[in-house]
Amino acid sequence: MNANRHMEQQLRRSKRESKATKRTGRKRRKADGAAASKTQSLTNLAYESLKEKIIVGFFLPGQYLNEPVIAHQLGLGRTPVHQALQRLQVEGLVEIIPRRGVIIQPDTVEQMIEILDARIVVESELVRGAARNATHEMIQELERILFTESHISGGKIEVFIDKDREFHNKIAAMSGTKVLGDFARMLHERSTRYWLLTLWQTLDTTVTDHQHREILRGIQKHDATAASKAMRSHLLSLRDRIMQLQRSGRLQLQRSGRLRP
Repeated sequence: MNANRHMEQQLRRSKRESKATKRTGRKRRKADGAAASKTQSLTNLAYESLKEKIIVGFFLPGQYLNEPVIAHQLGLGRTPVHQALQRLQVEGLVEIIPRRGVIIQPDTVEQMIEILDARIVVESELVRGAARNATHEMIQELERILFTESHISGGKIEVFIDKDREFHNKIAAMSGTKVLGDFARMLHERSTRYWLLTLWQTLDTTVTDHQHREILRGIQKHDATAASKAMRSHLLSLRDRIMQLQRSGRLQLQRSGRLRP
């Protein structure tokens, strides 16, 4: 009897310990998950902040940086900044040089032509999906973007380019094709940086606005072919402008890095 009672007590103790172990494990996994989620959130914050500074020219092509300075500027730790820089290197915006730091990658004319060639293929396809999927609310949002864009034509170039990014990003989202949409957004951001640094003097906002409206008309009619043709024409005109400036010798890339005040 005593032996049986002793065994029962051991079984009950074992069950209690097993339950306690499971509770501890769940708490640990929950804590680990929260820590990983926080790290990922900080990495995304560092990534978006750094990318925006590169695109708008706060960090210029050819400029050398180092992780501690970047982390201090962003008010973040070294780990999320390091992970963000790894992502930006994959996208071709920076180059990490061991024991030397980080350099903001310059874009050559040849690279920009390649980027626009890729945009012609990708965005002409994306706008087909946007035309097929467009709802009344989606079209209204595109109209709102273009209405704002028209009223700042000839005004502050940075604001106009922001609206241009918003317009193209909205079309990518409307297409319902996330992989191509993300790729198009990356290509457009590279184009945006190039325009801000080199071609802002000659950007014809009136022509661009007209081309955007042609794209919108195709989407409004749910005419995938017309929308795709308008998008292709729009991007080809950007490509031709770069080629003309290059042939004229008036296209000079800003290569030396400095921080804007």
